[in-house]
Amino acid sequence: MDYILMHKRKKTARVSLDETEGYIREIYDVYAPEHIPVGAAGPEGTLDRAGLSRWWHRRAIPASRAGLREAFAIMDIDSPEYLLEKCWGLSLSDQYWMCPEGSSLTWDDVNFFEHDFSEDVGNILLGGTSPSRNISLMSPDNSSDGWLRKKWSLSGGKRVLIKGGSGVYRQEPYNEVLACRIMERLGIPHTAYSLLQQEGAVYSVCEDFITPDTDLITAADLLRNEKQPNHLSEAEFFIRICEGLGLENPRLFVDQMLTVDFIIANEDRHTNNFGVIRNAESLEYMGMAPIYDNGTSLWLNTRTDKIRPLSPKLPSKPFKPTHHEQIKLVSSFEWMELERLDGIEEECTAVLAGSEYIDEERRKVICGGIRERIGLLGELAGEI
Repeated sequence: MDYILMHKRKKTARVSLDETEGYIREIYDVYAPEHIPVGAAGPEGTLDRAGLSRWWHRRAIPASRAGLREAFAIMDIDSPEYLLEKCWGLSLSDQYWMCPEGSSLTWDDVNFFEHDFSEDVGNILLGGTSPSRNISLMSPDNSSDGWLRKKWSLSGGKRVLIKGGSGVYRQEPYNEVLACRIMERLGIPHTAYSLLQQEGAVYSVCEDFITPDTDLITAADLLRNEKQPNHLSEAEFFIRICEGLGLENPRLFVDQMLTVDFIIANEDRHTNNFGVIRNAESLEYMGMAPIYDNGTSLWLNTRTDKIRPLSPKLPSKPFKPTHHEQIKLVSSFEWMELERLDGIEEECTAVLAGSEYIDEERRKVICGGIRERIGLLGELAGEI
């Protein structure tokens, strides 16, 4: 079927899309090359079929999503790409979408930022059962990324993302809140997370920081869009790209992100969960995105008696394989006042006390580990 790739109200390209398999069969015309999705361009910087197919495929729910097979059985569908086509690729992370050629649909008619949406798909993806009525597949959850169970919800007119926990300890929601408490004290711009108890489970909740006028451009797409010089590390390459886009102090952003990740022993800061914000109409880059998605941290899948907070081998991403190596990429700690973290152990203990899956011993080990890593950070910062 033929579609017009739209960027909000802007016609960008006319394409043929295989809705079931999720690939672009053909690109007929490019109307606005400057609006090509970042990361979808081919080797020469132009829109090509392979690049756009990769971009569209990455837009769908990943196959690694927890409970996806069971959710698809309830909805009687076969693929994430089928779901993506049912909402025309609309997202709450940017303003791109696919309009069927010849349709009278407009962005103002269908976008999820300004219109209510069904939570049927989200409820099923979160582990719920099928509603009694027919399931509405028009949902921003069709284009949500990540492997954790999650859903978008409407709360007081705001779009909020609800995410669950995993494994024995169901720790991710609490980790999000603990990371926020640390960043609040250090003055690091971040997305605020809170806890929600619903039907016997605890979830993290955060408000969408993208608006009807902005796009989230991930670091992965920025890095994919340009060729990395051999003499630059990936961290320095990302900083240089951001500086070239006119963004203010991306080096400070990277320094602060790597610092908080060191404290919480974040294992999964991949290049798809940090980035920058762009105006969707003017294409002006506005700033670094607030730090978000910190749940895969604080030894969440490590047995309590196996936690080693000061181990030099704690794994990290995205720039170095261990935190001991990655923290050395921080160019300056002049912005950091570690004394502002005095008493954070007690604050974190109070947060974790609300979990029925984290016993007192584990709380002591995790919160004591935070204190130990703050102390180690102070030592390492003095050496840089």
